[in-house]
Amino acid sequence: IRGKQHAQELANLDDCEVAYVCDPDSDLVAELAAAVAKQQGIAPKTAQDMRRIFDDRAVDAVFIATPNHWHALAAIWAMQAGMDVYVEKPVSHTISEGRLIVQVARKTGRICQGGTQNRSNAALAAAIDYIKQGKLGEVKLARSIVYGRRGSIGGPGVYQVPPNVDYSLWAGPAPMSPLTRPQFHYEWHWFWETGNGELGNNNIHSLDICRWGLGLTGLGRAVLSYGGRLGYTDAGQTPNTQVCIFDFGDRTIVSETRGLKTEPYRFKDGWIFEGSKGFIAGTSLFDPDGKLVSTFSGSSQSHFANFLKAVRSRNRADLNADILEGHQSTALCHIGNISWRLGHPASPPEIQEVLGKLKVHEDVRETFERTVEHLRENDVDLEQTKLTLGALLHPAPEREAFIGDPRADAFLIREYRQPFVVPAESDI
Repeated sequence: IRGKQHAQELANLDDCEVAYVCDPDSDLVAELAAAVAKQQGIAPKTAQDMRRIFDDRAVDAVFIATPNHWHALAAIWAMQAGMDVYVEKPVSHTISEGRLIVQVARKTGRICQGGTQNRSNAALAAAIDYIKQGKLGEVKLARSIVYGRRGSIGGPGVYQVPPNVDYSLWAGPAPMSPLTRPQFHYEWHWFWETGNGELGNNNIHSLDICRWGLGLTGLGRAVLSYGGRLGYTDAGQTPNTQVCIFDFGDRTIVSETRGLKTEPYRFKDGWIFEGSKGFIAGTSLFDPDGKLVSTFSGSSQSHFANFLKAVRSRNRADLNADILEGHQSTALCHIGNISWRLGHPASPPEIQEVLGKLKVHEDVRETFERTVEHLRENDVDLEQTKLTLGALLHPAPEREAFIGDPRADAFLIREYRQPFVVPAESDI
């Protein structure tokens, strides 16, 4: 889906040429190549194996829209081959991978942009500037909200990989595990070997905006997540209902993911900055009573065109979303998922008690009450199907690891399948 969108927008630009399209699925790559040829008037070459492209020195830049587990290795290989890289969100599959992408970009001098395209939204930039000028008053809380109904993916069962897919190339760094879901494409998002759940799929966008608006860097003081895969039983592993609390001391980010039927929260999905003089939701300003005051405006730039501008200038300061920003926002998603994966079944009173002890914005308890009510409206019995209360994690401020928690540290890296191995830090 996203790769088609990349190709379509790039083929519309008159100052670049789509030279290759690549996918382990031979049917998809042929379909996309035909569409690009029709759009730009020049047929791109096709490849199932991306290494063929990295061997072609005529290629200047690579756009990566693979499943998440391929993002880091594809980006690193491309930069080591002398190419600039645009890599989709989340920019990595683990925290260590994200740090490695940044290090390779800096060492090789390559231009590397993350696919958090809201950073190129001029109206949003104006809203962020409004916050930073203090016009919204004190802003202690930002919300990252993704409410989008997703049904069961089916299974678990035993299914065959489509014959047009080179499964070894598709799996790449990940294990070639048996297929347990009916639909091969897209549903990889909901499996830990290849995806990062809805938190890494869509919430990454609004989390990135929350970080930007609050002026936050690093991984924060503490992270706690709760939720579950609720409302149905299927092959998926990641939660479809998840709340993460990111404690940055005097500022808090609360991210909400809902995959069951729900009404919008106040405004709609996305980001909300709660200020003492009102709130900003999307690119609109509201007074404390929720009355629309004004909407920010500005002339936005294509995120792809912004990347190509930096490719030509060789100045990463021209990027709206340098890879370091993408890495830090992605890392928050990873920590939220690590917290949840280290959790245990808990009753609502137990979770409420834990939340009450956190030194964060008082809204976290109200968010939990809304979450419980939402699940009850979807006929989820929290006595029979308990929520998972995640581990309270404390990132180390000087390094991207955890304080006194080897179980959490074990999630910082992963094992790779030969020859698709992300290099160690000492080898880049």
